[in-house]
Parts: sequence; C-alpha cells; structure tokens
Amino acid sequence: MKKEPVKKERVVVAMSGGVDSSVVAAMLKDQNYEVIGVTMQLYDYGATANKKQKTCCASKDINDASIVAQKINIPHYVLNYESRFKEQVIDKFVESYLQGYTPIPCVSCNQSVKFNDLYNFAKKLGAKFLATGHYVNKIIASDGTAQLHKGAEEQKDQSYFLYATTQEQLNYCEFPLGMQTKDQTRQLAVKYGLAVASKPDSQDICFVPEGDYFAVVKKHSSVEIKSGDIIEIESGKKIGIHEGIAKYTIGQRRGLGVSSAEPLFVVKLDPNTNTVYAGSVKYLYKKRFLIEDINFLCNSAAFAAEGKVVELKLRSIQREQVFGLIKQSGIEGQYIVELINPTRAITPGQACVFYENSQVLGGGIIRKILD
Repeated sequence: MKKEPVKKERVVVAMSGGVDSSVVAAMLKDQNYEVIGVTMQLYDYGATANKKQKTCCASKDINDASIVAQKINIPHYVLNYESRFKEQVIDKFVESYLQGYTPIPCVSCNQSVKFNDLYNFAKKLGAKFLATGHYVNKIIASDGTAQLHKGAEEQKDQSYFLYATTQEQLNYCEFPLGMQTKDQTRQLAVKYGLAVASKPDSQDICFVPEGDYFAVVKKHSSVEIKSGDIIEIESGKKIGIHEGIAKYTIGQRRGLGVSSAEPLFVVKLDPNTNTVYAGSVKYLYKKRFLIEDINFLCNSAAFAAEGKVVELKLRSIQREQVFGLIKQSGIEGQYIVELINPTRAITPGQACVFYENSQVLGGGIIRKILD
C-alpha cells in the first residue's frame, strides 16, 4: 500500500520586508513547515511611496517581502489594516502628544495590530503558531506557561516593545531569532540567497518617515495647536514662547529658543495651562512615578507586597541599570514605582518594563511623575 505523505504543519510568518522576518520565513520553510507569509499594509505613503524609506511596513518593504516569498516558494498575503492602524496607533499617538506625553507607537502597534489582528488571522488559517523576526526569547517554565525573555544580543533585544503581549498571545507566538546575533541572521540571509541580506535596519516610525513628529501631530490633530509660555521652573519667570507642547519632550535641550547662562532642559509639560517648564539638569532627576495600563507576564500578586525590587527599563535606548519597587497605589489599575536612585528624564508616555534577570515580568505606561 502506498503511504500517504505526511502533512506539514502550517505556520504563519509576519513578514515586514526586512532581513529578520525574511530569514525566519526561510528557516521555517527549511525545517519543512508549510509557511504562509503575511505582510500588513498599515499606512498610505502617497507621494512619498517612491522615496527611500527608513521605516518598517513601507511600500518598498511590502514589495521586498513578496520577492522573498517568491524566492523561497511560499504563499504571501498583504492585509490592509490602514483604518485599524490609524484608529489604534496614529490617532492615539497624536492625542498623547497633545496631552503632554511622549508615546511609543511601536508598543501600540504590537499590542493592537500585530499581536492581535495578525494573531487572529493566523488562528483562522489553522496555523500551529505565528512567528516573527523579533530578537526576544520564549522559554517554557516548569508549569508549562510561556515566559518572555531578552534576546541573546543585548544591543538588538526588543523585549521592551513586547511587554504588552498577553499570555495567550505569547503561548502562541514563536521567535526563532532570539538566540542569534544580527550578524548571524545576515549570514543566513546570504545562505538562503535572499535579496534583503544587506538591507539596512528600519530606523524611523513607519508613519513618521522623516522623523518629524510635530508635523505628524499637526497634520492629524483635530484641534488647533497653540503656542504658550516657557517658564523657568526655579524662578517661575517667563523666558520664552513655545510652538505647542506637542513639540517638546522631557529632557529636551535643543529647540527651546531661549538663552541662559547654564544649559536648560524641558523638565515638565502642563497641557492644562499649555505651559512648557524649563530648568537645569538637576530638575530632570526623579524617583517616584505612577504607571497605568499594566500587563503582567508573571504572578501579579508578587507585586502587591512592598519590598520586591526589580530591574526596570524606562525607555527603549536605556543602557544603565535602574532598580525600584513596584507597589499598588490603592487605585485599581495603577501602580507606584519607587526608584532606588534618582533617574534622569523619566518621561510620561514611555513604558516602564519590569525584569528579573532576563525575564520580562510585565510593564505599564508612565503617566505621572510624583516627585
């Protein structure tokens, strides 16, 4: 009797058009999976579509993903999530800046589109798992639950941006590049003959291709952006006029347009009075702040007791180690962070991610500096 061929396990790969996700697709095809590549159309670039982009998910990236899919002989689909992306990412990005926050849209995108809509799409296709090109590790604990860990190469680790992944999503996703370096990934791209082997990494946010955040806010804002006072925080004196608080972020030095005997930095933004406060570097160092929109990837009860010290990452490019206590504030959904030592330029709108060694325990959005 003739044996029936063994049916391959189906998997979905989120293909951004870059070298990382392209290599993941090629690796899984090489491992005899039935690979389906999916690319998300998130933003209409219009007149800028033919310009050289330094973003992810640009029109050229969609074409690059299609070329890779043809090379390794897998089906490739482009899903149009533009309206969803505008609602969940761009609009929230603009509103956050208008409220005096400095948002991180890549977290919102992962949370609301890539690890939600794409997760649901992969499930509908009956895929065993959804794979991405992120440099993070997934480790299965002794109780069978999945844990999120840092990637092996510290400089490429992307765990900060994935703290909002739910436990259910983490259980279903795979990250094949977690134990690799970027150089090793490029070497594999050469091995598989992928045209993107030497393609530069994306640098800009996809809908801010020139890095001009304020222009994006002005373009998409439904309210008039007004100028206001710049106040020197120690003396309380007016020292200048700003163009709108959305143009400024905590720790910013350039662009204030004021002269001073010592360097001045943005130390506080008040959207209620439309005021930018400037001060010397000493006013940037703070110890206590409030976080909301918490997502735990561990036993959250452990954070209810005072005295648990964890490592914290307060911005994506942070290199220094910061340690602090996570305590409940008394209001549901809010926690207070008390740092062991004052830290510079803690910025509302950014994420505070909790770590224990390499494991991501969870995180939340910084909402308010307490002192």
